[in-house]
Amino acid sequence: MFFHGGAEHRSTIPYYTVFLTGWALAIVFVKWKKLQVQRRALEVKILPDDPNFVLSPRTAREILDRMYEKVDSPRRFVLFDRIERALSNLKNLGNISAVAECLNNQAANDDNYLASSYTVLKGFIWAIPVLGFIGTVIGLSTAVGGFGTVVAQGADIEQLKSSLGGVTGGLAVAFETTLIALVAALFVQLVMTFVQNKEELFLDDCADYCHRNLIAKMKNVNLIEPEA
Repeated sequence: MFFHGGAEHRSTIPYYTVFLTGWALAIVFVKWKKLQVQRRALEVKILPDDPNFVLSPRTAREILDRMYEKVDSPRRFVLFDRIERALSNLKNLGNISAVAECLNNQAANDDNYLASSYTVLKGFIWAIPVLGFIGTVIGLSTAVGGFGTVVAQGADIEQLKSSLGGVTGGLAVAFETTLIALVAALFVQLVMTFVQNKEELFLDDCADYCHRNLIAKMKNVNLIEPEA
């Protein structure tokens, strides 16, 4: 497909298209592997199984100590980073609504970071079809230009037929560059959408985890209890 009609009709545009496509897919693959690592945090047990457990400044320190024992760098994990920020400031926040607001603000920051992390990918998805269209324009101009030269020279019918064959071959090359680019952009878009959806679901799971295991375990009276 890249060498329609022989190497003399080659177009370099598809090489750039494939390069950007590979780059974009590599970014998506890295994001997918990072997501798998982040999801493991949901399986780490740092809270007691006691249904009567109540979260307070004292028990918060115990949870943080347990988290530090099981995870080397909690701030590298979205879930543990939210838990650490909330529990570290539990006593200073003073009430449940303030803790919930702290978690919501961190969740909003994570959502914004997720959205911004796709800026480069969206740029690639925009650039790939544009490369295809550029290849089409180059192919069309080359094909039509060659035919125009033959016509200007007053060629006979046989020469015109031969020239038309070159025009159709050039058109095939031109439109193939667009076809390659559109298929590549569509594939990258589908893969990116799949991974982005999984990341958004993960952030929702983190928010649900914090609500069930932190907010729901708090009582106003415990947030202001004196330290032992």
